[in-house]
Amino acid sequence: MPFELHIALRYLLARRSQAFISLISLISTLGVMVGVSALIIALALMTGLQGELRNRILGATAHVYVSKRTGMADYHAEVKRLEAVPGVTGAAPAILGKALLRNEHDDAFISLKGIDPALEPAVTDVGKSMIEGSVAALGEPVKGDDVPGILVGADLAKDLQLRVGDSVTLLTPEGTLSPMGMMPRARRLRVAGIFRLGLYEFDATYGFVSLPLASRLLDKDADLIEVRVKNFYDAPAIARHIADTFGPDYWVQDWADMNKSLYSALWLEKMAISITIGLIVAVAALNIIASLVLLVMEKSRDIAILKTMGATRRSVMIVFMLQGLVIGLVGTLAGAVLGTGLSWTLDRYQLIKIPADVYQVSHVPFVVLPLDFAVVVLSAVVICFLATIYPSRQAARLDPVQALRFE
Repeated sequence: MPFELHIALRYLLARRSQAFISLISLISTLGVMVGVSALIIALALMTGLQGELRNRILGATAHVYVSKRTGMADYHAEVKRLEAVPGVTGAAPAILGKALLRNEHDDAFISLKGIDPALEPAVTDVGKSMIEGSVAALGEPVKGDDVPGILVGADLAKDLQLRVGDSVTLLTPEGTLSPMGMMPRARRLRVAGIFRLGLYEFDATYGFVSLPLASRLLDKDADLIEVRVKNFYDAPAIARHIADTFGPDYWVQDWADMNKSLYSALWLEKMAISITIGLIVAVAALNIIASLVLLVMEKSRDIAILKTMGATRRSVMIVFMLQGLVIGLVGTLAGAVLGTGLSWTLDRYQLIKIPADVYQVSHVPFVVLPLDFAVVVLSAVVICFLATIYPSRQAARLDPVQALRFE
């Protein structure tokens, strides 16, 4: 073992007469540990929340939306054309509108979406999210009953006390002219299925009907074509390719553009939390400076003796740098283990519950990214190293004659 490291460890593990120095070193180590663990947990929280929201949004919606200025009357041709674009895995038409859903218990305003039951599962996760019934049931009337079906979200079904097979009335604003004025169109429907996409906005306010029914109720053709791509990170590039290839009559928008404000806010919040909690590590570094300065004052006689025995200024400086680095490394390692362990536990057992109607998710997810972990650990070690420079230089500059003069 190099003698510089040997002396640094001896100073850290001070004897009873220098117990105060050891206590300050312990406090400095705990400060680094708390700062690193808090920073890892904060980054894991924001990363997990971003990822969970992104996955649920991409599960409930398509990756790219394509609309046409002249309308989508022949959506079959448009779907085939879009499916031929490199990177596209599925395309499906959609009609969007507003309606009032009513039964004997209550009524609710909903976002009505007309879909093709055969194509919709290729662009969204609604097929995988059915907890009762199926998407295919929209185009399959019950035997002896020609009443069309509707799929409703789980929270909407709970609010209206709906079950599969129940009868509901759907009213749309596109009405018919009568002697009493414009009357909204009313259509009796049966609940063909209940889905849970994981986003409160969809589970509490959306209803899916077949495309022909939506066209009659809302009096229009398909509004747009939904597109799913193989890698959602490629969606912006594929959207630009579609816009350039299809011409100016087509309007294309991707999921990143549609949710830009949400992700910008989450990224800004992540950076703000990281900087704020990162100050804890800076405070811990100040504790390291204080402990090393006190140690230099306490060990001035030892430093003078080392210099008279032939120790160079560089060796004395290395002794105190190694002491600060040991404090930083031990605190960083302990904080990294503690922060990662707590993040895994909180995520695995979903210990922190939050209101789904506010945050769109029912619990706080925690995800530790390798890059975030590496940045936190390296930053903490670098900050601790920088904190050792000043007291180490002061120790190296100590004059042996002045130090031993009054001994």
